[in-house]
Amino acid sequence: MSPLMAPHLSKTLLSERSKLPLHYRAFWIPKVSLSILGQKMKLGYARVSSGAQDHTAQIEALKAAGCERVFSEKVSGKSINGRPEFAKLMKTITQGDVLVVSKLDRLARSSRDLQNILHDLQELGCGFVSLGESWCDTTTDVGRLVMTIMGGIAEFERSLIRKRCEEGIQRARRKGTKFGRPAALDHSQRRRLAERYAAGETLAQLAREYEVGEATVWRALQ
Repeated sequence: MSPLMAPHLSKTLLSERSKLPLHYRAFWIPKVSLSILGQKMKLGYARVSSGAQDHTAQIEALKAAGCERVFSEKVSGKSINGRPEFAKLMKTITQGDVLVVSKLDRLARSSRDLQNILHDLQELGCGFVSLGESWCDTTTDVGRLVMTIMGGIAEFERSLIRKRCEEGIQRARRKGTKFGRPAALDHSQRRRLAERYAAGETLAQLAREYEVGEATVWRALQ
C-alpha cells in the first residue's frame, strides 16, 4: 500500500468500524477495494443495443466473474464511437487491470474494431477476457496465441477483400465503365466552350450560361 494512501485509508476504515456495536468491533474484517490498495482488478463492460433491452444478466455474470466495477450502457455497437461508458472505462483502466465482457459482440461488432481495442489494451498493459468465448483470454499464453492467429486471419481477409475490389475495378475499366461523378459537360459542350473561349468570351460568362463553376469550365478547356 502506498504511504500516501495509508492515512486516508486508515481514517475511512476507522470510521466504518466506529459505526458497529462495541461487541462486534473486535471481529470486524474490513472490505477494501482492490483499486484502493493499488492491486490489479477486473473491470466489466455490459452493453445492449436499445433501451428496450436489458443488460442485467450481463452485469450479474460479470460480477460473478469477480468484476469489481461494471460499466454498462444501452447503445448500438456498430462503432466504438458514441459509447460514453466504454470511453469512461478506457480512461479508468490501468496497467495490470483486466477488461471482462460476457460475449465478444458486446464489445465489438467487427474484427477490425476488436483488434483496435485489443491493441489499445495491450499498449496500456491490460488484459482482456470474454466469458462466452473461453479461448479469448489475453491473460494466458494460449489466449494470446489464439488472438494473434485471429488477428492474422482478419488481416488476411481484409487483404483478400482489397484485392477482389481492385480486380473488379480493373475489369470494369476495361469494359469502359467510368468511375466518379458524371461529367457536368459532354464532349460537344466542351468543344463549343473551347470555340467560344477562343473567340474572347470569359470564364465567368461561360460558367453562367452553362450553369457550372468557373473551375469546371477551366478543366473542360484543358
